[in-house]
Formats: sequence, C-alpha cells, structure tokens
Amino acid sequence: MNAARNGPLIDATCPRCGGGFACGAEAGHCDCFDIRLSEALRADLAARYPDRCLCLRCLREVMAADAGAAPPATAPARG
Repeated sequence: MNAARNGPLIDATCPRCGGGFACGAEAGHCDCFDIRLSEALRADLAARYPDRCLCLRCLREVMAADAGAAPPATAPARG
C-alpha cells in the first residue's frame, strides 16, 4: 500500500498550452492519476516535457489523439 503524501497543491503552468492548473501529485492525489496513457505516449511526453506536468485538458487531448492514431482494427475477410 502506498503511503499518502501530505504535500501542498502546486500552482503549475502547462508547457503545452500555457494554461495554469493545480497539480496535486505531491499531495497524493491529482486529477491526472485517472488518466491512462500508453507507455509509448508516456515516454514521448516525458521526452518532450521533461520533469513537467501537463494540465488535465492537454492530457485528455493527447490521449484522444493517440487513440485516434492507432491503426484501425482489420475486419475479418468476407468470402
């Protein structure tokens, strides 16, 4: 079991859109904890924005774009 953190919310600026948001990662819960990113997308974001958090809106946008970029499932051949 993870120990709960008691740090403060941190006022942050999203490096992708420039918008402000409150990051709760140090407090032990942040809205981004519910976002599920692929490992490839997580690695890409970490490389593009090292040691920075993106706002929830941007995380949702990149997650949706990543899902849309996935190759479509192939339908079984009819014959």
